[in-house]
Amino acid sequence: MALNQALASGVALLTLAALALGEVPGLKLNRSTIALVGAGVLLALGVISLKDAERTIDLSTLMLLLSMMVINAVLELSGFFTWVGEQIIERVSRPLPLLILVVLTAGVLSMLFLNDPVCVMLTPLVTGVVLRLGRNPMPYLIALACAANVGSVATITGNPQNILIGASSGIGYLYWLARLGPIAALGLVIVVGVVVLVYRHEFFGTRSTPATVHGRLPVSAGRALTLAEAEQLIYVPTLRKSLIVIAAMLVAFVAGVNVTLAAFIAACVILVSRRVESSRILALVDWPLLLMFGGLFIVMGSLEVTGASEQLFALFRPIALGGTAALTLVTTVLSNLVSNVPAVLLFRPLVDQFPDPTQTWLTLAAASTLAGNLTLVGSVANLIVAEQARKFEVNLTFAEYLKAGPLITALTLLVAVVLLG
Repeated sequence: MALNQALASGVALLTLAALALGEVPGLKLNRSTIALVGAGVLLALGVISLKDAERTIDLSTLMLLLSMMVINAVLELSGFFTWVGEQIIERVSRPLPLLILVVLTAGVLSMLFLNDPVCVMLTPLVTGVVLRLGRNPMPYLIALACAANVGSVATITGNPQNILIGASSGIGYLYWLARLGPIAALGLVIVVGVVVLVYRHEFFGTRSTPATVHGRLPVSAGRALTLAEAEQLIYVPTLRKSLIVIAAMLVAFVAGVNVTLAAFIAACVILVSRRVESSRILALVDWPLLLMFGGLFIVMGSLEVTGASEQLFALFRPIALGGTAALTLVTTVLSNLVSNVPAVLLFRPLVDQFPDPTQTWLTLAAASTLAGNLTLVGSVANLIVAEQARKFEVNLTFAEYLKAGPLITALTLLVAVVLLG
């Protein structure tokens, strides 16, 4: 048993380190492959049996994540995100109102849907509009990424780690919203305030010129869409059906129906269509992320099966059990060392040891998500914004992000500790 514990700990730590780096030097492995290879090594070494590995996989979490991905895929195909972005952003040209609308749009959409696809769809819209106006794109891009993370705190379906916690904890949708919604709302205000403070010359100084922006509209993209062009991209029958199904799903959430069950049924209904090939919808599902979850379930589950998780928890038990603030600190550090999903998975088998498991779950959800705003590589949403902006020759660097990210993180975490404490 001692040998298995050592092997499980060693493989898990190496896997998490590789996940944090996003690569293995000398090998062409992405994060999903790293998680799967880590699980394969544990099985090959006999640290965990195939039967035990099967038990570590949380089907409820995978079903909920897949369901939300299907719903997001249909909304993307129907032109929903493009239409919403253009409807709002087209209506303002002054910098401060534009910033507020960017933050509200990203935050609210991330409350209802997964934050990563929201960033994929909104980043080109925001960047195109900002460049057209001759403004500095940096404050708006940082605000977009941070708002997507902050907004996603509010609901179980806002991001992958919330989905994992929601499926594991059994916390109701409305109770979650009531406890974490205010944190998200105040967090969005903080995002606006910090960005305005850091980039005050953009909002209260002289107008930037296109020459000082250091970005351009790519030839392939041409420019940001006009409102009329965005409306032409909407596939009305599919969008109408999707919005009806999503509304019914949200009603089911509020009525107390199991979130996973309601979301899965909604996804199945959306997949049944005479107009859109289901293969087009499924092609937009982030299968690598699902595979990464599956591999991580086995890797982190091996720590529980062998008893290694108890030993690891003993190292930081005095701090983690010290209250909401201490648990927030530990979660923030772990989330930035190994990423937020693995951090939550590490805590998952140990939550019942805390005096108030529900409070612990909510603290984990808030801290692991808000911690993602600390650095540019702190969350997938941040990286998506940076990569999408590159298409416009706008380079959101690690150093540029640090102008606002750490302060936003510190203030939003403080709000979380106060409201949850």
